[in-house]
Amino acid sequence: MAISKEAKAYHEKMFPGYESQLLKTDPEFIELFDNFAFDEVVNNDDLDDHTRFIAILATLLGSQAIDEFKAMLTAAYNFDVTPVEMKEIVYQAVAYLGIGRVFPFLHAVNDFCLANGVDLPLKSQGTTTTANRLQKGIEAQVAIFGENMRDFHCSGSEESKHINHWLTDNCFGDYYTRNGLDYRQREMITFCFLAAQGGCEPQLVSHVQANIKVGNDKEFLIKVVSQCLPYIGYPRSLNALNCINKAVKRR
Repeated sequence: MAISKEAKAYHEKMFPGYESQLLKTDPEFIELFDNFAFDEVVNNDDLDDHTRFIAILATLLGSQAIDEFKAMLTAAYNFDVTPVEMKEIVYQAVAYLGIGRVFPFLHAVNDFCLANGVDLPLKSQGTTTTANRLQKGIEAQVAIFGENMRDFHCSGSEESKHINHWLTDNCFGDYYTRNGLDYRQREMITFCFLAAQGGCEPQLVSHVQANIKVGNDKEFLIKVVSQCLPYIGYPRSLNALNCINKAVKRR
C-alpha cells in the first residue's frame, strides 16, 4: 500500500511542507490512517473544509485529545478557521466539559495565536451584561429549542432549580449570545462536545433536535459524524448516529 495522491494533496493543504516523523517510525500506520482520514473520509461527502475543521476541533476538545488538538489548530487555520472561532469553540466548551478539562485547550489556542503573530486579547465578542444575560439566555433557548423553554430557568425542584437558572443565564446567556459563531455553528459544536465525550446520550438527543431546529438537518449531522469518526473512533460515532435517529423519530 502507498499513500494516495489525494491523501498527500489534502495533507499538504493541512500542513504545507510538513512531513510527519511517523512516516519513518510507523510507515504502515501512516499509510492506513492517511488514506482513510485524508482521502476516503474527506471525499465521502460535500461538507466544506471550514465546517469540517470547526467540528474536528470541537470533537478533539470533547475527547480530551490535547496533542491532536494542537496539531489540528494549524490545519484549521489553513482552512480559514479564525482565531476568534477557535476561541469561541473553547469558551463554549466550558459549559459542556467544565474548566478542568478545557483549561489546557485554552492555553493551546493562546500559544498558537502568539506563535502566529495574533495579538491577544482578541476583540471582545460578548453581547450581554449582568443585567440582561438571563433574558438574552431565555431568548437564545427559545430560538434554539422552542417556546417550551421560555420558563425553563425557573423550573425544577426547590433544591436544584438554581442549576436550570444557571443553564439559562450562564450556558446560553453568557456563551450562546456571543459573536464569532452563529446558532447553527454553536449547536454543531455542542453536538460534537457531547458525542465525543460519551455518556451524554440524553443530552445529545436533545441537541440533535436543537440542531435540526436551527437548520442542521439529519444529513448534515451524519456528515459531521463521518468527518469526526477518525478522531473519536467507531463506538462513539455509532452512539451519535443512534442519537440522531432517536431524535428524528421523536420529531
